[in-house]
Amino acid sequence: MCVDDLPDGRSFHFPEPNATRRQEPDTRRNPMKMTGAQALIKSLEMEQVEVVFGLPGGCILPAYDPILDSPIRHILVRHEQGAGHMAEGYAHVTGRPGVAMVTSGPAATNLVTPLCDAYMDSVPMVAITGQVSRPVIGTDGFQECDTVGITRSVTKHNELIMDPDEIPLMVRQAFHLATTGRPGPVLLDVPKDVLQADITWHWPSDEDLAASLPGYKPTLKGHPKMIKEAARLISESRRPVIYAGGGILRSRAAGALRELAERTGIPVVTTLMARGAFPDDHPLCLGMPGMHGNYTAVTAMQKSDLLIALGTRFDDRVTGKVTSFAPEAKVVHVDIDPAELGKIRRPDVPIVGDCRQVITEIVRALEGRDQADREEWRSRISGWQERFPLYYDPHVPGDALKPQYVMEQLRDCAPEGTILVSGVGQHQMWASQYWRFTEPYTWVNSGGLGTMGFSVPAAIGAKVGRPDRTVWAVDGDGCFQMTAQELVTAASERIPVKVAILNNAYLGMVRQWQEMFYEERYSEVYLSPDLPDYVKWAEAMGCAAFRVESPEEVQPVIEKANSIDDRPVVIDFRTDSREKVFPMVPAGFSNDDLVVHPSQKPGGERVVQ
Repeated sequence: MCVDDLPDGRSFHFPEPNATRRQEPDTRRNPMKMTGAQALIKSLEMEQVEVVFGLPGGCILPAYDPILDSPIRHILVRHEQGAGHMAEGYAHVTGRPGVAMVTSGPAATNLVTPLCDAYMDSVPMVAITGQVSRPVIGTDGFQECDTVGITRSVTKHNELIMDPDEIPLMVRQAFHLATTGRPGPVLLDVPKDVLQADITWHWPSDEDLAASLPGYKPTLKGHPKMIKEAARLISESRRPVIYAGGGILRSRAAGALRELAERTGIPVVTTLMARGAFPDDHPLCLGMPGMHGNYTAVTAMQKSDLLIALGTRFDDRVTGKVTSFAPEAKVVHVDIDPAELGKIRRPDVPIVGDCRQVITEIVRALEGRDQADREEWRSRISGWQERFPLYYDPHVPGDALKPQYVMEQLRDCAPEGTILVSGVGQHQMWASQYWRFTEPYTWVNSGGLGTMGFSVPAAIGAKVGRPDRTVWAVDGDGCFQMTAQELVTAASERIPVKVAILNNAYLGMVRQWQEMFYEERYSEVYLSPDLPDYVKWAEAMGCAAFRVESPEEVQPVIEKANSIDDRPVVIDFRTDSREKVFPMVPAGFSNDDLVVHPSQKPGGERVVQ
């Protein structure tokens, strides 16, 4: 069995063809009859599912009856999109697949956004959707839609179950596919009459599972020749950088990454998806690269002679203009998905495999090899760190709060082990920049798809997965308005998440782009700071709520929020709409065109390197 330690300290047995998740009594001598719906819920129990996020409706209704007799906790959401993001948040912090269950038609289409989000960020998730009965399929029946067709491009695998007897095998396949190889979302679409039909229960064996997926064999071990060549390049390079992506977290490779960095003394950048994979307080940590990464991380990659890319996909937000990205660097690229190798940047050493296994193999191959002299490289990096730290102008009396200051106070007041969840926009970048991540699985965000509205439901899912941890969601006012209704879910289910709204009355990131690239022509980005009244809204949803407008209020109110543990808390921070996120690489520009804070460059000119 493949056993790994999960963030919550438990062990999860990732299913393999020869692995058994739970021993099932031999039912051949005593056949067990049940409905398809009962088989579906029993199959989830066999997969050790502890919670399902969902919303019932006509076609999925048969599956909701056996939930009453199941130990599985069901959390009733207010919108199907919320169910999907809660499943994602749960998966981010536990490493276990999140499960969402909704009905057919509009419920299924409301689930498409979180499915795509999970697909882009390689989040293990199993979605179950109801479908109209088999005789009605193809007749444009009420709430019928081609769910499998719609979700084909945003799921790792999907299946319309037409045979009731196949339900247990389909469920077992779904969890196996969602959690092995490159993780991702799997959808099962189940017609109502399939759920109502009688079946004879049979839990598939390891052999049944392996035989049902003959072509699915993810490569885990790296090729020995490629491992040896990677070790040679690493030991000879004078300006190397480890470029760590979200695959480090998906493969539980944070420990292996740290060993590689410390054995070689090579600095590490952690992408937005990998924040926490390498501790920010480690001397070798350079922080986040990319469009809003810090100066040192961006420049070190750009000036490197070797990029050791681990579980990352050369996203355009990191590379900037691809043709000018790290022009002198050779590339060792490790990824479990062979389709990622060479898709954007041609690697000199491509290695297909599980990050943890491959890194361990590389560390072993480095034994006995001398490392090149990198003293000058370390000196250059240190110089960049001293000259270009993250910076924002201090507060001026009479002005609104600085959002960066709010983030610093949230960070400094956070109990140990706090999980931070963010929406998408300026607040997301400030959250990543100003938090200090010291352990993996404490950062939850939507990286690839950039889904506004992700924060509140994902935070609820994270808190369900890690009830022992404080969970803060940082949201913008635009993001918050998209899915805030899920705080009703949190209040009614006694899930005490905390939400910090950085309320600048604008769609902040769009405003920043309009200010910088559209001559301050602010088209359709103003939201108003008072409409809605966030305190009244939050209180109406069963939350404790506060408004903060001055720096003196920030810390006391955060501490008050941290002390409340019987209901959700919302703080409306009134922040300065003029603040922009720096540094910044404008979209489509080279990383050499990095724009720093105006105070770090006279006249606010772009730094020319």
